[in-house]
Amino acid sequence: MKEVILLKNGEIALKGLNRHAFEDRLIKNARRKLMSVGSFHFRKAQSTIYVEPDEEGYDLDEAVDRLQKVFGIAALTRACVIDKDFELIKKTAAEYLKDELENEATFKVEAKRSDKSFPLKSPEICAGVGEYLLEQFPHLEVDVHNPDIVVMVEVRDYAAYVHGSQIKGAGGIPVGTGGKAMLLISGGIDSPVAGYMMAKRGLEISAIHFVSPPYTSERAKQKVIDLAHKMCSYCGRIKMYIVPFTEIQEAIRDQCPEDLFTIIMRRYMMKIACRVARQNECEALVTGESVGQVASQTIQAIACTDEACDMPVLRPVIGMDKDEIVIISRKIDTFETSILPYEDCCTVFTPKHPRTKPQLKFVKFAEDEMNAEELINRAIENIEQLNISNS
Repeated sequence: MKEVILLKNGEIALKGLNRHAFEDRLIKNARRKLMSVGSFHFRKAQSTIYVEPDEEGYDLDEAVDRLQKVFGIAALTRACVIDKDFELIKKTAAEYLKDELENEATFKVEAKRSDKSFPLKSPEICAGVGEYLLEQFPHLEVDVHNPDIVVMVEVRDYAAYVHGSQIKGAGGIPVGTGGKAMLLISGGIDSPVAGYMMAKRGLEISAIHFVSPPYTSERAKQKVIDLAHKMCSYCGRIKMYIVPFTEIQEAIRDQCPEDLFTIIMRRYMMKIACRVARQNECEALVTGESVGQVASQTIQAIACTDEACDMPVLRPVIGMDKDEIVIISRKIDTFETSILPYEDCCTVFTPKHPRTKPQLKFVKFAEDEMNAEELINRAIENIEQLNISNS
């Protein structure tokens, strides 16, 4: 019995003349995701991408699990490929979906007949297959509104396909179709979620992380690397840049007003991130900031940090509360790693009473006391680069 995986794209279908470019990128990303599973052939036809194993013996369950995390796929399913013979279609539906049909109470049949030369129309296919299944599984009842299982028959140009209910995919658009961005990733809950959300909109994500040894530990650094590995399941390969930040933080501590520590630290992070982003052809920064969550995330503080940037700053969780962010972090399997109790550099020299409504003129006046260019250049010269993947 020959099986394939059918991929249904969602909003890619609305891309007009650019649609083929989006589909080609989706196939490239899906093929890369399946490289360690086996060799697969991809074929496009009628708003569906067919994924066919080149040889027998591959783990299609593992393939389906991996493809569920590829952005651009709205739904997918394993399907049985057969000749376009109606008697064979009926028997295959009963045999191929036997386990599901035996364990469910209700079903319905849906049919698509793109091959108009097939002698039966879609309603006739549904009625004939449904009648046969009721004979084979007397406990079943038809429920056209909310069935436990949908039996799907697709009669295409070259073959017929029988499968069960579709599995929801990751949605969005393929990574790499929206440009490149640099994610400022900490060890917290928010930034991995922000990176995931922008990858879902087609951005290829790189990441930058700031460390301050000896105030931060190797375990804290490894925690962030582990988060990046988990993000790779959705975002693909990630270039990560580890920036030594101790000297800058100590300079801020020694030369700036305590209530401005946090906002000046954030501005230095943004300045460095912008330079590293431009060196790597990224066109925007991404942060996990949410309005009002901490002192550095008030409107006034965000305005002060943005002034230090010379590129767009994307904040996809800006209007979300913590519960909403946690739900997504659990979905993408970063939550348990994010809550590990290892400090990051944002907690170093935290002021007792941070300024929540900083004025830019006072922030810049404080910065003028520092040798900013020299500090930034030294930090960039000593960056550690890692290539993160989950393969």
